Amino acid sequence: MFAVGKQRSITWVAGIILLGTLAGCNTQKTPFENYPSVYGQKPAATQQMTNEEAADMQARLSSLGAARKSGSISEAEYQRRMKEMRTLAEDHGSDTLKQITN
Repeated sequence: MFAVGKQRSITWVAGIILLGTLAGCNTQKTPFENYPSVYGQKPAATQQMTNEEAADMQARLSSLGAARKSGSISEAEYQRRMKEMRTLAEDHGSDTLKQITN
């Protein structure tokens, strides 16, 4: 019987502590107020390629391939143009980053 009374006392003490803790939690803060928002669209560091620019690039590449296939340009000219485009693709990211940081 003594053990039952002791358990009730512990339950009462735990309940009082819990109520005291919850009483201090009546602020109106949201639980995620301290974290950055990851929702919504963030502004881009640079401008994105437009649909027209993408279509123009695709047309240029297609015409270059067609010119090579038809033989209207030499293999050396084709390789020169491809090297130029590959160099642009490789250096574009670092060049853009330099523009952003300056």
